[in-house]
Amino acid sequence: MAAAAAALLLLRRRAGGGGGGAAAVWRAQRRQRSTFDVAVVGAGIVGLASARELVRRHPSLTFAVLEKEKELAHHQSGHNSGVIHSGIYYTPGSLKAKLCVQGAALCYEYCDQKGIPYKQCGKLIVAIEQDEIPRLKALYERGLQNNVRGLKLIGAKEIQAKEPFCRGLMALDSPYTGIVNYKQVAQSYAEDFQEAGGTILTDFEVTNMEMAKESSSESADGLKYPVIVRNSKGEEIYCRHIVTCAGLYSDRLSEISGCSPEPRIVPFRGDYLVLKPEKCYMVKGNIYPVPNPRFPFLGFHFTPRMDGSVWLGPNAVLAFKREGYKLFDFSTGDFLDAVTYSGLWKLVLRNLSYGLSEMYRACFLSAQVKQLQKFIPEVTINDVLRGPSGVRAQALDSDGNLVDDFVFDGGSGDIGSRILHVRNAPSPAATSSLAIAKMIADEVKQRFEL
Repeated sequence: MAAAAAALLLLRRRAGGGGGGAAAVWRAQRRQRSTFDVAVVGAGIVGLASARELVRRHPSLTFAVLEKEKELAHHQSGHNSGVIHSGIYYTPGSLKAKLCVQGAALCYEYCDQKGIPYKQCGKLIVAIEQDEIPRLKALYERGLQNNVRGLKLIGAKEIQAKEPFCRGLMALDSPYTGIVNYKQVAQSYAEDFQEAGGTILTDFEVTNMEMAKESSSESADGLKYPVIVRNSKGEEIYCRHIVTCAGLYSDRLSEISGCSPEPRIVPFRGDYLVLKPEKCYMVKGNIYPVPNPRFPFLGFHFTPRMDGSVWLGPNAVLAFKREGYKLFDFSTGDFLDAVTYSGLWKLVLRNLSYGLSEMYRACFLSAQVKQLQKFIPEVTINDVLRGPSGVRAQALDSDGNLVDDFVFDGGSGDIGSRILHVRNAPSPAATSSLAIAKMIADEVKQRFEL
């Protein structure tokens, strides 16, 4: 028996980054009840970072990551711009500000340790109109309050020295901003987790959580693993505690567990353009607009990628499916869930002209290029192609306000008291993932008395 157990553990540790090997081992053993001290739901970058931190802190406990897809980091973690943010934009004192600055430092350190390639190519936030300059200076002061490294304001000549094709009156130079392939980072977290003894179960879509009923067959010390987690195939695992990092489905998992449905998730699709390869020389680092507080989203920007390509955008339009990366992707359930939520209508009515403009630009390439030409006049419609898309899990409250900061909460009752929900973790969650993981591990230890 000891040899068999050792072999099973070795197989779990050697399972590939996608987690499929671990899932195969687990299903081969499913007649024996599978038990874990903590189950982490969601194998995006935040879930994997959290699981990695937990197993490193508590090596004597058993941990599992449950992922509904067949591969890891398949959604937001694998469909983002790849920017390592420096922490400029966020309200001083907020979790976003604190965790982004910490997380960026940890991200660079981790990539150095693991040999994961990245580029510290910097970012310019460029003012192209006079009325943007006061906002740019306020952003500079905010960045200083957030302890962002290396910030400075530069003029038009310095802008062109850094970005020869970019035009602007003034810019905020953030040399500490970088780029990385976050899917590669997430896969590395998964490998660390498995090497430490953790189990990853892919193709495990959580559809039900309930308390197990005690029976005479249980051991004398009572029910040690009282929470049953079932998937869409009727398979189940037993655990003591749950951490959910479900991104686009965070509100639904909360409801499944009997916790609050608020804040609700409304999906917004962001479509990117890409510069043709022969035109990528026009962009050296990240070029961003000055945020306009009247609009809910940031606006078009230029983002170099690790593969040498340059992404342009994204826009922001309501997605008709939570994982709808294409224009005509549609889910009746997801659509009705969004349009019957009063918070969405309040947001839409407050930003009607902005929303209509975004929809127009989504349909007409020339309208998007016009936005890009404000920064690089040489870009033409012949220089760009339609590129990939991502879907942002935007948390909304019932008053139609975008939930700006990270949100972590639990619930009440038998199951609610055993769950920690990561309710809202938008950008810069990938940058902040290792810092978020430390905070989650602290909360888990305190909340669950591990």
